[in-house]
Amino acid sequence: MNGPPPDLEETLRLRLGGARTVAVLGVGDEALPMDRLGPMAARALELMGIPGVRVLPAGTTPESATGPVRRLRPDRVLLLDAADLGREPGEAAVVRPGDVGGTLPSSHGLPLTVLMEFLEVDVGVPVTLVGLQPDPEAVEGGAPTPREREAVARVETALAGAMDRG
Repeated sequence: MNGPPPDLEETLRLRLGGARTVAVLGVGDEALPMDRLGPMAARALELMGIPGVRVLPAGTTPESATGPVRRLRPDRVLLLDAADLGREPGEAAVVRPGDVGGTLPSSHGLPLTVLMEFLEVDVGVPVTLVGLQPDPEAVEGGAPTPREREAVARVETALAGAMDRG
């Protein structure tokens, strides 16, 4: 991704605009420092209790969440995953499907582009992928680093702002 990152909140506001319900899937393996940001951010969002946001378990098998997403019948789906954005740790940005090849080696077998296409066709709603730049200084089993907490906070703030109905 080249150039300055677009404002995450504004991008999410455009992509999620008018949604009453957004299904959030945190993709990745929390045991792996370079892959834990998706589930970490999803858990933080769940604790925030943002009206209209439903966090569904995804982890290393995001395809297993397709049934719960279908039953929820959300207006939009938001995937959160660790990604090599080519930026500083702590950054978060919307990743276009064509850029998914630049993501980090992942713990999930199904490419996210396939999952995104499936959900868009099967559930009939737009799917947005937010990549969170991992911190190479993160340690397995260790507490989140300040830069990881920064990435999660960016997503929390952006989604809360995008869903603000006031």
